Amino acid sequence: MASMKKECVKAIGYANELFVFPNGPFRYKYRFQIVKIIIIILISPGLFGPVVSFSRKEPIIMRFSVLRLFSLLLCALVLFPLYQARAADGWPRNVPNRKGELVIHHPPKRIVSTSITLTGSLLAIGAPVIASAAAMPGQRFVDNQGFFRQWSDVAVAKGVKRLYAGEPNLEIIAAEKPDLIVVSATGNDSAIVFYDRLSKLAPTLVINYDNKSWQQVERELAQATGNEAGAERSIQSYTQRETEVKAKLALPPQPVSALVYNPHGSKANLWTRESAQGKMLEALGFTLATPPENILRGSQRLKRKDIIPLVGENLATGITGKSVLMFATDETGKTALLSEPLVAGSSAIRDRQVWALGNDSFRLDYYSANHLLTRLEQLFAKS
Repeated sequence: MASMKKECVKAIGYANELFVFPNGPFRYKYRFQIVKIIIIILISPGLFGPVVSFSRKEPIIMRFSVLRLFSLLLCALVLFPLYQARAADGWPRNVPNRKGELVIHHPPKRIVSTSITLTGSLLAIGAPVIASAAAMPGQRFVDNQGFFRQWSDVAVAKGVKRLYAGEPNLEIIAAEKPDLIVVSATGNDSAIVFYDRLSKLAPTLVINYDNKSWQQVERELAQATGNEAGAERSIQSYTQRETEVKAKLALPPQPVSALVYNPHGSKANLWTRESAQGKMLEALGFTLATPPENILRGSQRLKRKDIIPLVGENLATGITGKSVLMFATDETGKTALLSEPLVAGSSAIRDRQVWALGNDSFRLDYYSANHLLTRLEQLFAKS
């Protein structure tokens, strides 16, 4: 009996070494079952007899009988459907990432978002985001926690924890025990410089939102989290409403300059055709104005593809549209732009063809895009 116990211990050790699947679907769910079946076959006395003798002084000797071979085949037949079921479930999955591909072994259950922009899309697809970075409270487009107004009530209802505002705090992130960390590649909420350190805490997914629609961002997040059905539900819901609203619109004079204006620094950021805002406007039938060539050349030095900065003299010449759509502001911002001396020569400003689209249009996701549809319908509905 003591001898058999020693053989069991050795068998477990060998089986653990032989059957660790660090990148495979067995790692979490079936490894113990595999080890157990192998041990039974290897050391079962009686009917099967000892199949393997484990010794540090002697090589492993296997004596297979017909029954033993049948047992191994039976083991394979039992395990293969388990492997197929796990693979068919879509895990593990490889998703494009900052450095090659990220292997995600199982559906995440504790997602931490270091990007306030991406948190809204995670919520919209039903991903289990447990905590998020925030902006500094007090800004016009966030609530008293620093969460974007368009989804802050959803975050509160789902118990999403506010982690920090500003530079990422790795200790606070680690304390949440995340099994997936989400990072934006660009923007003021990007934690990309911390990528290597974050990757040591948990698998870290990098999403670039500056050249994608919010729908594309949702689908990328869904691929990594297994929430494809949630993403398609939100996208289809929005698409249906977009079609209805588009049919009701009487567009203002085209083309339009779509921008975010900062009255304190007399500067603005124009949305490009690659931005989520630009893609949404064009889908609704708007045409984006093209700024002068010298401004376009200057913007090519930027890493971001969604904005063209206008400062000083460029602010005076960069607003070339016959209408101006102001994102991330209300009527207060509209009044400030109409009073800005640098843009007095713009035809849209002179003709007062300027509309404010609301404070929650700063970053687009499912929630803010729907709010923006409502605002555009209010402003430009056919009479």
